[in-house]
Amino acid sequence: MNDTIVRFRTYCNSLTKYSRYKTREVFIGEVPLGAENPIRIQSMTTTDSMNTIATVEQSIRMIEAGCDYIRITAPSILEAKNLLNIKNELQKRGYKVPLIADIHFTPNAAEIAARIVEKVRVNPGNYADKKSFKKIEYTDSEYDLELDRIRQKFTPLVKICREYGTAMRIGTNHGSLSDRIMSRYGDSPLGMVESALEFLRICEAESYFNIVLSMKSSNPKVMVQAYRLLIQKMEDEKMNYPLHLGVTEAGGGDDGRIKSAIGIGSLLEDGIGDTIRVSLTEDPEFEVPVAISLVNRYLDRENHQHINTLEILPYSPYEYTRRESLEVSGIGGNNVVRVISDYSKMESVTINSLADIGYIYNPAADKWLMNDSSADIIFFGDKIPGFELPLGIKAALNFASWKRNKEKNFPVFTSDEYVSNIEFSPYLNFVLMTISDLNDTLITKLKKDSTAVLVLETENLHAVAELRRFFCELLLQDIQNPVIIKRAYSKITYEDFILYSSIDFGSLLIEGFGDGVWAECSFIEDKPKDLYIKNYIRTNETSIKKINKILFNILQAARTRVSKTEYIACPSCGRTLFDLQETTEIIRKKTEHLKGLKIAVMGCIVNGPGEMADADYGYVGSGIDKITLYKGKDIVRRNIPALNAVESLIEIIQENNDWQEPKIE
Repeated sequence: MNDTIVRFRTYCNSLTKYSRYKTREVFIGEVPLGAENPIRIQSMTTTDSMNTIATVEQSIRMIEAGCDYIRITAPSILEAKNLLNIKNELQKRGYKVPLIADIHFTPNAAEIAARIVEKVRVNPGNYADKKSFKKIEYTDSEYDLELDRIRQKFTPLVKICREYGTAMRIGTNHGSLSDRIMSRYGDSPLGMVESALEFLRICEAESYFNIVLSMKSSNPKVMVQAYRLLIQKMEDEKMNYPLHLGVTEAGGGDDGRIKSAIGIGSLLEDGIGDTIRVSLTEDPEFEVPVAISLVNRYLDRENHQHINTLEILPYSPYEYTRRESLEVSGIGGNNVVRVISDYSKMESVTINSLADIGYIYNPAADKWLMNDSSADIIFFGDKIPGFELPLGIKAALNFASWKRNKEKNFPVFTSDEYVSNIEFSPYLNFVLMTISDLNDTLITKLKKDSTAVLVLETENLHAVAELRRFFCELLLQDIQNPVIIKRAYSKITYEDFILYSSIDFGSLLIEGFGDGVWAECSFIEDKPKDLYIKNYIRTNETSIKKINKILFNILQAARTRVSKTEYIACPSCGRTLFDLQETTEIIRKKTEHLKGLKIAVMGCIVNGPGEMADADYGYVGSGIDKITLYKGKDIVRRNIPALNAVESLIEIIQENNDWQEPKIE
């Protein structure tokens, strides 16, 4: 085992006992965060910041939805000055919520805003640093000269914030790291951390400490790793600043909620986070209920069942490495993460029942049609299907039923059945178990069995921590059998299932844990607030279809299995000069058949080219009804009319041989 991993210092209070990571208290007006305060909720207006009434009315909708803070973009001096009018109008209407000015390229606007609002947000990569996305080598002296230049530009804002009692968020975005940072640290979580710490040290040199930090990325893996590194670096320098959590450019609908839940939830699980924003390509008031649902899941988490502590951590939480496992009948090894569908509680299974998991039978041709979101394994329990299953799909039965129907089926054992029986499939055997089942007898048997696939379950309220502890024990014991993560949810809404399952599966998948996912759920009827009705469309899909769809979406968001096109879309703000929601939906409808392609739809240049480093193509607002199109970070067509931009995007995809015509079914 790697010595550096053995000596690992943790990034949270405990990996096995839930506890909020305690940070210093920072006052944002009269609403403090950090320390013992509750996790605060915030969102950002999408109106033109010069339109005082529209911004105020949208802010009120956000406040009434549950926002503790309202963020407003101030891209120039004019918008910064108008923050006073917005603040006065809100107070006139009886609202004293703290306002946050969002600043990127304009230090002079930040200095005006800091005298008006309760907090300013600056992005180190955009505020005073240089960013041309070119490979530039800096000598140590050149690097230090750049730091001196930044110090001179940034210090006036620090002094104003200190004088006026204004808080500051130093918010690093993965997509806007400067050339200087990229030259030394690369496009990495460490680069994100160092970018923020450079600005933070300037603040401390001026005796200014009213600071919040954030590490945002559109990739949940990068985002989580960056926050963990940040905490460790702060510990090294005796710092304890509060943390704002968010996945940037998450998109909208289910996908945006899933990606946000994976990134934010993975950190909340370990007690990390003092304020959050769920960034959706929707009106900001629709973000707030999602954020509240995430936070509320941890209100009574301290009362969970005991989990044995970890003396050492047998993997690195700062980088992604998939756990090595045997390959057992296409599960584990280098195979994609498998999806298991549970039909055991269905009253009767017919040939048409499999349409819910992506298998459609064509009787005229006597063949099955499948798609990229077709489940890999079906658990039938004790029910034996009365028809021939599609080739390639595996059928799993409870052990007792399997003994009577062995042909083309595979057994599911309890841990006791597995240890005590001598009758097994020669190819594949599933073993249901919890962490308490892992004893010396079972360990010895598993190490000798190259046909066993473990199915890990838990009823612990602190489920992710217990399952992670289980994976650590497998690593420490050198047990290499593939593992399927199984979670059961009882009587929850579809919306909560989306969030909870994203956290429970996604948190482990982005650590490299899990060769399969299996969820069962009994849904209760959603009782949506009016806030959800406009943007969150419900369907009459069966429970099995909903679960299958969400599991594949989780795998996509966790970057462990690609089954469709991925969209990196910003939530819009006052800088956006076109209808981002409508445009994103148009692009989605025209390109959703391009499996594996990543397309970014960005309202403006602030994080556009940087976040598109992770995308194949980009559609970025560059002026009023003007769009600039990218291939990766490279501009392909500049300032074209928005009316023709979507078709131009498709032309570029075609020119690069990434286009295919949609299938007609």
